[in-house]
Amino acid sequence: MIFEGLRVAITGAGRDTGRLLAADFAARGAHVYLSARDADAAATAAELINRDGPGRAEAFRCDLADPDAVRGFAAALAERTGHLDVLVNNAAAYAKGPDLEDVPDDVIVSMISGAATGTTLLIKHLLPLLRASARPDVVNLISGCGEIGHHRSTAHPAFYAAKHAQAGLAGILSHRLRPEGIRVISLYPPDFVQDGPRTAGALLTARSVADCVLFAVGQPRDCFIREFRFEQERSSPTPATA
Repeated sequence: MIFEGLRVAITGAGRDTGRLLAADFAARGAHVYLSARDADAAATAAELINRDGPGRAEAFRCDLADPDAVRGFAAALAERTGHLDVLVNNAAAYAKGPDLEDVPDDVIVSMISGAATGTTLLIKHLLPLLRASARPDVVNLISGCGEIGHHRSTAHPAFYAAKHAQAGLAGILSHRLRPEGIRVISLYPPDFVQDGPRTAGALLTARSVADCVLFAVGQPRDCFIREFRFEQERSSPTPATA
């Protein structure tokens, strides 16, 4: 088990890609701290992981759009462990619509504050635990919407704004944290689906995204994979959410 004993925190892990990643890390021996806005979804995901083993999982409620919740999640982890080996920033609120008026103001605020401010605060408050690790990684599932010149998604403009903010944060942190041995690994997948054929003509799947994360985190410490960029032939009408 290549991740045996690792301490891994994953946001947005109550369902879909986040839950898949949590299960993947646990199946390889990691102890996973999973969070979600929905406490019941987080608890259910942890229960399934603990049933299957061999790694263990603990569930937490954390709404990244709420700074107090972010600080509370970080404090709870500090009470349970003296170090954190991997932080996966997966959670992100999502909305569709080509026009700014397609969603109400509170949805726009939640999308941008969660992905931008929430991710920034979470990394800030978990840095002491990451610095205490012998092999710290920060993984960001950003989205192709964070790439300059990307226009192929059906996502709302506020989602683009949120993901560009995450991309800017990841870029500067990769530069500034590398001297400490902290790897900042960012993925820019296009709109993808949770399940489907993993063939050349098909849409990217969550399974392939998760495999990229596991590959990067599993590399020796001399290997700093900064980014995963993906080709995209067409937009997905039903993109996966974090």
